[in-house]
Parts: sequence; C-alpha cells; structure tokens
Amino acid sequence: MSAAKPAKHEKRVLCTGRLYCDVVMSGLSGPPVAGQEVYASAMVMAAGGGAYITAAYLAAMGRGAGLAAVIPAEPFAGQIADELGAAGIALDACVCAPIGADPQITVAMVTGGDRAFVTRRSGAAVPDTVPAQIKSGKYAHLHIGELASLADMPQLVALAKAAGMSVSVDCAWDAEILARDDLVNLLRGVDVFLPNQAEAEALARHAALADYADLVVVKKGSHGAEAIMGGAKTVRPALKVDVVDTVGAGDAFNAGFLDRWLEGCGLAECLDAGAHSASVALARMGGARGLARLARYRGAAE
Repeated sequence: MSAAKPAKHEKRVLCTGRLYCDVVMSGLSGPPVAGQEVYASAMVMAAGGGAYITAAYLAAMGRGAGLAAVIPAEPFAGQIADELGAAGIALDACVCAPIGADPQITVAMVTGGDRAFVTRRSGAAVPDTVPAQIKSGKYAHLHIGELASLADMPQLVALAKAAGMSVSVDCAWDAEILARDDLVNLLRGVDVFLPNQAEAEALARHAALADYADLVVVKKGSHGAEAIMGGAKTVRPALKVDVVDTVGAGDAFNAGFLDRWLEGCGLAECLDAGAHSASVALARMGGARGLARLARYRGAAE
C-alpha cells in the first residue's frame, strides 16, 4: 500500500500494543468441537493486533501514524515485517523479538458473522522504545491497542499526558484483565476508551461505563455504536455490508472514529466515520494486509 500523504498540520498518532501473526480461517460450517474437525474454505496469514490495524487504517486515510511494537519471532518475522513496511506507517519504534523467543500468534476462526480467537502471547507487550517516542514531540495522540498492554506498562498514560498528548485505549477481550476491580484507576487520564459490547458488559459489573473515561465508545457490531459522555449517549447505526471477515473491524472503527475526533468533530460524525472504516474491514479478509488508500469520511452530506 502507498499511504496517502498526511497533511503537515494534522495530529499524528502513535499506536502501541502487541503485534501478532494472525492466521484467519473463514467459511467454517460451525465452531470447532472437541474430538471433531471442521474445515475452512479460506485462510490468510497477516499481521494482527489492534495497535497495528488501527495505525494502518489511519495511514490509509492520510493521517500520520507510527507503530511501537515487538515484531513476532520467526518463522513469522519476515512476512510480518514485509507487511508492516508496505503499510505507510512509521516503524522506527518497533523492535524484533529476541532470537529463540516463542512466536506470538493468533488463530482466528470466523463463523456465523462473528469470530473466536486462540492466542499465544510471548514476551513484552510494549517495547521499551515507547517512552522516548512519547517524549519526542512527533505525536499528538497515543492509542493503546489493548487494555492488557496498558496493564503491562501502566505509566503510559501519565507519560503521554506529561507530553501534552491525548490518549485512547481499546479494550480487547481478556478475561483475566476484565475480572480486575482496579480498571477505573488504570484508565485514569484516558480521553477515549473503546470496548465492544461484550467487554462493556463485563466492565459494567465493576463500575458504570462512564466512570472508565471521559468518553466511552461501545462498539456493538451490526447494531452500531454508542458514545457515552457527560451523562449523555449518542447512538449511530452500523453500515450494511456483506461480511467477509470480522477480524480487525473494531480496530478499523477506532481509526475512523479517532481521525474525526482529533479534528474536533461532533460525536455523531465520529461514530459514522468509525462505521465507515469498519465497513471496509468487514468487506475484506485479513486485518489490514494490502489495504488500499481510503477516502476520509467527511460527513454524509459530502
């Protein structure tokens, strides 16, 4: 992909979090059952993880984006590095996993319009290059691709705020993290928190959603999304699309939403922009691999 050239005045985004090799299986007749076998009609291997996919969609829309992540170990490092290099994002904050480390991989099984994951995490969630990138002044916004990555380096929010940056955090399902009762404190200072519906329901067992951040955006798949801010809710629908692959749709939504939010647009327009970029992800297979330039959402009237 040749990313659209970002305008000099636009706020650049640094995305950080775990980077995976995604093996996406689609066209399954049903979910796997112990002792039985199901067959996929299609498969793709691609770079995965919320930080990368959000960064790639931001770059495709013409917003400057950088990635701070650990490139998975062999046998996937070469393929993942090639994809990253074609994505149009700054990679100077990325590091390679140590030689001999276990590869970090996710197997995604797409069935019935949704997906299930089996993931092997390995090594550090966030590289030690991140603090220097935050302090560099190159970026106006920090996006953390999963709550578990923030839990591994909880000082990230304070570092970003000290550097004058705004901060967003995706949730990403992790039962152990979602069971914690200190998440309101962990997210203190975060400007935008972006869980999906299942994650929001788990979080609501501990505290009201509005307590987690000044702005909480709940992604509800085909039912659209809602933004909760200042005691008010803004609700917008999803776009109708023939679903090919749901993997990465929430991260693509984040990119569309943040692109407009960083420009000070109203919440309805931000939600619509998220729905627009999510619809692109749903209609293609494999996260952000081979992503072409995207038209930036400018509102329904344009």
